[in-house]
Amino acid sequence: MITGIGVDIVNVQRMKRWRSIPGILERYFHPQELSAARLRGGAEELSLAARFAAKEAFGKALGTGLEGIVLKDIMVINHHNGRPEIKVFGTALSAFEKCGANRIHLSLTHDHDNAVAMIVMELL
Repeated sequence: MITGIGVDIVNVQRMKRWRSIPGILERYFHPQELSAARLRGGAEELSLAARFAAKEAFGKALGTGLEGIVLKDIMVINHHNGRPEIKVFGTALSAFEKCGANRIHLSLTHDHDNAVAMIVMELL
């Protein structure tokens, strides 16, 4: 049974601006996300925009938003085949456990200017 759906879009220029603000990326992204994004070279901002959109979509799928959730407690990783997966810890895990779902599906896409994420939460 689907318990929540969330979608978000982030303009890539936002991530380009954030790169010039000391500490902001470390505030919002898990260290593993930052390391993986930096390995993408010129696609770093696209990767970060998609991941930030996933965090926002997560809050929407919860139905409660992100209040009280530390954003770096939400981490997006890619499997060896490129499939994205969302992992939650700490404050995000507590919110997820309260929502009644036990599985998270994630889809990401991006082009030159925007990144989009969709989250579906499910109770198996």
